[in-house]
Amino acid sequence: MSFPDLRGNPVGSNSRAAHEAAERALVCMVSFYDTPLPDLDAAMAADPGWALPHIMKAGFLLGLTEASVLAEADAHLSHARALARQATPREKAHLEAVQRLLEGRWHAASKIWDGLLLEHPRDGLALWWAHLWDFYRGDAVGLRQRPARVLAAWDEADPLYPHVLALHAFGLEECNLHPQAEEAGWRALSLDLRVPWAIHAVAHVMEMQGRHEDGSAWLRQHQAQWAEGNGFSAHLWWHKSLFRLEAMDLVGVRRLVDAHLCGAALQITLQRLDAASMLWRLHLLGEDVGTHCTDLIAGWDLTEGTAGHYAFNDVHAVMAMLGAGDVPRAEAWVARCAERALGAEDARRANHQMAREVGLPLMRGLLALARGDADSAVDLIYPVRSRAACFGGSHAQRDLIDQTLLAAAARGGRRAVGRALINERNMAKPLTPLVRHWMEQLAAPQTLRA
Repeated sequence: MSFPDLRGNPVGSNSRAAHEAAERALVCMVSFYDTPLPDLDAAMAADPGWALPHIMKAGFLLGLTEASVLAEADAHLSHARALARQATPREKAHLEAVQRLLEGRWHAASKIWDGLLLEHPRDGLALWWAHLWDFYRGDAVGLRQRPARVLAAWDEADPLYPHVLALHAFGLEECNLHPQAEEAGWRALSLDLRVPWAIHAVAHVMEMQGRHEDGSAWLRQHQAQWAEGNGFSAHLWWHKSLFRLEAMDLVGVRRLVDAHLCGAALQITLQRLDAASMLWRLHLLGEDVGTHCTDLIAGWDLTEGTAGHYAFNDVHAVMAMLGAGDVPRAEAWVARCAERALGAEDARRANHQMAREVGLPLMRGLLALARGDADSAVDLIYPVRSRAACFGGSHAQRDLIDQTLLAAAARGGRRAVGRALINERNMAKPLTPLVRHWMEQLAAPQTLRA
């Protein structure tokens, strides 16, 4: 006879030690403090017949968005399936959802979690995973609505409650509800300062509002909570770099990159994406980032078989290759991504649609810019803007599309596109030094721009 977890969700184990280890793993997942893997291993050891820790481990691995973990995730799902007879219907639903992730059917997985949360609104695992894959799928409405649907079922006595508030804050920000997002983030931190997702949500608000000095101060104020012992720290250092970039403090950006976005600081692909993104922005501003990009690529698993796994990652890999000056390798990478997205593989894979609609035209535009054909780059990339959300990531991350367009427009003859983007930007936020830079570049005679 099993008993429920801390939130009343039915589980298929009667081992208190296994429950406690699984709960610690869940807290690690949502807080980013330490990896959940040791606690999941402890849960497996405490109850070898319990399927859920294997499901959790597979889902965590797939959340890294790395092709190299697919085999290990598959092995854990196979093990969980062998133990499924003792699993509860909720756990079986989680098994099916994570199986869909393994198959690349991210939309189908999200639908399963939607159903779970209707029945079990305090299923923290379903909420976290659904939120994560809403982010990967660029579903801003899901990011906002799903936490809002379940929040009333949670209470402040639950140690995960501030983290649920943080999810809500980020969803509000991605739907451009900035005052509400900032308020929710502050509320989460008033309950627990160790909630990096809330710090992150408020940083996004400040980025979207052009408050780059406020953003730098905000991250500095909370740095003791996120900079050490937290797997999310690299991304928050990226945000700090982004604020310095908006101020055109390129020396400060490079200092942050050297200290926190290169070398041993980059352990997983998600961290390398941030490094590639920042290096590309510097590259667009004329900074020499060749050595950094070469080093970044050297530590990244960019073997041929990994191309086409996730379009968002593929684009960042291409930016790193082009920043390193390796156009032939970038061309080969794009060709492999196109082969997978347009080939005969399972058409239900979410990544295929992402690649076809956004990833491939964006990468082809990046290649055109690297070859010196700025006008073709604009022609390829500008239509992507209207579909960019399905590419995944946040508004701040996808801003690399506009930054690339501004650079291409300034280098070629499509200056009207650049001016339109500047007009749009100035309606959304105050004039910043970075925007002023692009205004000057677009106004300068073309013959003066290399």
